[in-house]
Amino acid sequence: MSSQLTVGIVGTGLFAKGSHLPAYQAMSDKFKPAAAFNRTKSKAEAFAEDAGIPKDKVYDNLDEILADDSIDFIDALLPVQFNAQTVEKCVAANKPVILEKPISATIAGARELVKIAESTDVPVAIAENWLYLNSAIELKKHLADIGPVTAFTYNSTGPFITNNKYLATTWRQKPEHIGGFLSDGGVHQLALLTEVLGEIGSVSALTKQVRKESGTDDVVFSTVKMKEDDVIGTFTYGSAFGSCEKWTYFKLYGLNGSVTLNLSDKKKPSITKIVGDSAETSGEPQTIPIGELDSFGVNEEFLNFYEAVVKKDKTLIKGTPRIAFHHLACVAAFLESSSKKGDNVTVEQP
Repeated sequence: MSSQLTVGIVGTGLFAKGSHLPAYQAMSDKFKPAAAFNRTKSKAEAFAEDAGIPKDKVYDNLDEILADDSIDFIDALLPVQFNAQTVEKCVAANKPVILEKPISATIAGARELVKIAESTDVPVAIAENWLYLNSAIELKKHLADIGPVTAFTYNSTGPFITNNKYLATTWRQKPEHIGGFLSDGGVHQLALLTEVLGEIGSVSALTKQVRKESGTDDVVFSTVKMKEDDVIGTFTYGSAFGSCEKWTYFKLYGLNGSVTLNLSDKKKPSITKIVGDSAETSGEPQTIPIGELDSFGVNEEFLNFYEAVVKKDKTLIKGTPRIAFHHLACVAAFLESSSKKGDNVTVEQP
């Protein structure tokens, strides 16, 4: 295998063109888009022209790409209800595969995907770019100064965007995946939260559908308890509201202070830290700017996958199916709790 990996892109829609292709082009020493497939062949052909893929490498189905020995790995951007069967085919063909989040449409499908991925040495990754953010890395550096952490507030809320280009996609208008936009966007937030604090153990939540365009519940307000310790917190997510400030902030409270990540402006995130074990000993707030990644983790998730494929070592993958399962399982727990009028629900395991 050469140092430049050839990529077979399966699903050539908005995100493939807007994020994945630019990432590959920015790292052309490591990646070469070399084949494409879309259920609407004209879309695959248009993508191939933009990507410099020869016409004879625009295939009619996934099986044809998998049979192409010149393709090193598959980048699958399909409606997530097809993720498990895609992984099954890729593993059978000995082709590494990276798939878009959420991991699956259902917990059952996610559990099956984890089972398949963990039964093989073939690298399988879920593309959750928020796992790679500098914001999480920098935030964790300050926890010792305020620790031990006792509680937190995570809020990511904003106004509805009527011209959101992703609303036009059928799989989002009529979602088969649980939670619709709650799982589509919420797993990003959960990736950041759990990257800093670890897994969530249980939740008490209320969800609701604010916009008919969302297709299903699109807002969650919850209280949560972490799995490995007694840290408690709140998690609030939704972008279906009327006019309001767009907020993404993560505030952690410790016995010796507090630290807040403000990610509302993705281009200018910052951390504010206050050290002191009481009001009487409180220091002055210290604000630290963060140099966030230009690609917001997209390039970094591909570089991580590149290393795993080149070294033939799936243990190097950060966005494993097991980790992605947890994020979807949290969404499932929110929905189950809400259906039980906010009763406490334990987050399922793979």
